[in-house]
Formats: sequence, structure tokens, C-alpha cells
Amino acid sequence: QVQLVESGGGLVQAGDSLRLSCAASGRTFSSYPTGWFRQAPGKEREFVAFTISWPSRVTRYADSVKGRFTVSRDNAKNTVYLQMNSLKPEDTAVYYCAARQQRTLSDVDLETTYNYWGQGTQVTVSS
Repeated sequence: QVQLVESGGGLVQAGDSLRLSCAASGRTFSSYPTGWFRQAPGKEREFVAFTISWPSRVTRYADSVKGRFTVSRDNAKNTVYLQMNSLKPEDTAVYYCAARQQRTLSDVDLETTYNYWGQGTQVTVSS
């Protein structure tokens, strides 16, 4: 069982940066592929970023955040981060981290492939 807790959200202005954290319980979290998703008001939840560190480190990003967001993980702290730079009003959403048991690179953008979810953290970007 893995429990995830997001933090770091807040209200910022366009162009600012934020770093979200996803702290996990469980000694084996470092082997779990982890994704970030977001849900804006009135919209469906969408994929943002993905990271896997075993057998090699791989990251994936949605086109809308590529070049602005960076996902990383500190396995010693059981934490995955989402560094968000050059934020735009359209980045406003509740951000969720999720972990999955499936250790492949297929369907990383499908939320149905993730087994564990955090409660979410609100990010609001004003123009």
C-alpha cells in the first residue's frame, strides 16, 4: 500500500514558479512509476508529467508543459517533485500525484493505469 500527500500549491502570478511535492509512505516507493495529473474547473483530469527511476530514469511530459515543468524524485526522501516555471493562467488546476505498479512506459498518460492517488493541491495562476 502506498499513501501519497501533495503539498506546495498556492496562488501565484503569471510567470512565477512553484514546486509541488508528493510525499509517499512505503519503503518501496522508489520503484513505483509516478505521474502528475491536473484537473481544472469544469474539465476532465489530464496528464502532466511522469517519472520512473528503475531500471533507468525516464521522464515524460504533456506538450502543454514541456519546457516549463520538470519532474524529479528524491528516493531517499520518498518524494517526487514537480517544478513549474513560467506559469500561465491556464495552468490553474488541482494537481494530483499518482503512483502505479505497472513498471513500463506504456500508457503513462492514462489515469486508469495508476493505483494510488493523493488528495490534490490547488494551484491558481492569476493574470
